[in-house]
Amino acid sequence: MAINKKQVGVIVAGVAVVALIGGGIVWAVSAGNSAAAETAASGSTEEQVQEAAQFDLTSQNAEDRPTIEPVQAAVDALEESGFTPIEAGKLTVAVSPFAAPLGVLASDDDATVIGTEADFGSLIADGLGLEYNPVAVNWADWPLGIQSGKYDLIASNVTVTEERKELYDFASYRQDLLGFYVKADSDIDSIASAEDISGLKIVVGSGTNQEKILLAWNEELEGEGEQPAELVYYDDQAASDLALSSGRVDATFGPNATAAYRAATTGETKLVGTLNGGWPETAPIAAGTAKGNGLIEPVQLVLQSIIDDGTYQEVLDRWALTSEAVDESEINPPGLPKSE
Repeated sequence: MAINKKQVGVIVAGVAVVALIGGGIVWAVSAGNSAAAETAASGSTEEQVQEAAQFDLTSQNAEDRPTIEPVQAAVDALEESGFTPIEAGKLTVAVSPFAAPLGVLASDDDATVIGTEADFGSLIADGLGLEYNPVAVNWADWPLGIQSGKYDLIASNVTVTEERKELYDFASYRQDLLGFYVKADSDIDSIASAEDISGLKIVVGSGTNQEKILLAWNEELEGEGEQPAELVYYDDQAASDLALSSGRVDATFGPNATAAYRAATTGETKLVGTLNGGWPETAPIAAGTAKGNGLIEPVQLVLQSIIDDGTYQEVLDRWALTSEAVDESEINPPGLPKSE
């Protein structure tokens, strides 16, 4: 079980969180109060939503993250594997500070990475009996860094794909979800299929997988003689949020993790549907290592241990990501197929 179960108790008001998603989207969010959070993302309990509004985005968050004792089975497996960390006694983990709640730099310094991915990386290091050595990297740089031996592990919202599995080993720890969000007082309560988007105006990112999904659904609607959805594109998240709050659009569709965070911190939007990020295929988010270096089996043992003892749930609770929970960690699970 986690040693440190202290819950974050500081409501951070007016803290700007800058997120660079896909190299171009920038957004800011301020934490709201617990009353507003009561109308936030559906699928969470009232207590979870209220707790999620109390994000502390300072470096104290890293001090308050859950910790565990070494997992003996994982420690033994690590020793038997012959794996040698890049730095003796340390687990060097690449984490990309690109978007809350996944990973951001603390608001009071430019070095401490906080978020779900940093929490999981820290727990993996704990479980292996190693010192956590996080390194902030640009997301696009992790593949070469893992291959070249610059980092032991990547824990930064990486989706498993069949192509990536040729070069890396993976241990899964979260669902890869896309989420439909609407205004908290919207009459829309479910978006699950093409028929649910007919006639709606939906914000989506250009060139993204979620755009491909909506285009496929529109093609289905048009084939049935139904009105397609109108896809709306914005250059930044602030403009998208304003369009939704003002009623110029009906919904947004994008990565669930970041949208759930905004819903929890503002109370202005609610979740009305999720799809796997690889729809119609499914693939999880996973920690990754260089192929065949012996590290992934011990990592999976730690991840399964924290799932079983509840520490895993603590991390998801404190970042309002309960909707992305998994029941087990798998080594090299099925990934998104290669593009033809």
